[in-house]
Amino acid sequence: MITALTLDLDDTLWPVMPTLLRAEAVLQDWLRVHAPATAAAFDVPTLQRLRGEVTRRHPEFAHDLTTLRLITLREALSASGDDPALAEPAFAVLFAERQRVQWYADVRPALERLAARFPLLALSNGNAELAPTGLSPYFVGAVSARGCGVAKPSARIFEAACAALGCTASQVMHVGDDWRLDIVGARRAGLHTAWIRRPEAALHHGPSSPEEDDAPGGRHLHLDDLLALADALGA
Repeated sequence: MITALTLDLDDTLWPVMPTLLRAEAVLQDWLRVHAPATAAAFDVPTLQRLRGEVTRRHPEFAHDLTTLRLITLREALSASGDDPALAEPAFAVLFAERQRVQWYADVRPALERLAARFPLLALSNGNAELAPTGLSPYFVGAVSARGCGVAKPSARIFEAACAALGCTASQVMHVGDDWRLDIVGARRAGLHTAWIRRPEAALHHGPSSPEEDDAPGGRHLHLDDLLALADALGA
């Protein structure tokens, strides 16, 4: 029944928090040179708090992390007396570093096996891009929340992914780490699902056992990594 896979990116193919913390540190270094007043007034935690406020004030951009980052930077620069036009080059520095991810050890061998059996489509709420991460050869394309105009767990983004694959929902399995966004969202849209609960992850969202699984949908797997997924799907 399963003829294609959609895969979440952050915390499914790589741990996202170390990447984001490093990117924010690189941004701070850039601000110290180009916008020193902003760097002095907005360290990483302060800038994170401002981004949280911006997110609450702009729910219309909940699906667009890039726009939320740019608004945050403009507000921080303006509040500090620096040129708000520096928001774009500042974001470019952060965004470039954000693409420098370190895959989990199972990712490359698993994707080699899975891509040989199924077309793979990236499906992410984040703003990582496949090409800079080095994983684009394994994927036939990508659907993002920003590009779609709506984020997981909305059924619309899963429908867009199935359309991009030329498949019906019942032919697609979505693979991800977040129970609500990835698993419940995909199953309510009619997809099969694989919940990747890596033992090394600091936090798991969702039920701890299949008995607690109350989401609708078709086939559903609980797995430790992508190699276990390849094994389960005969790839």
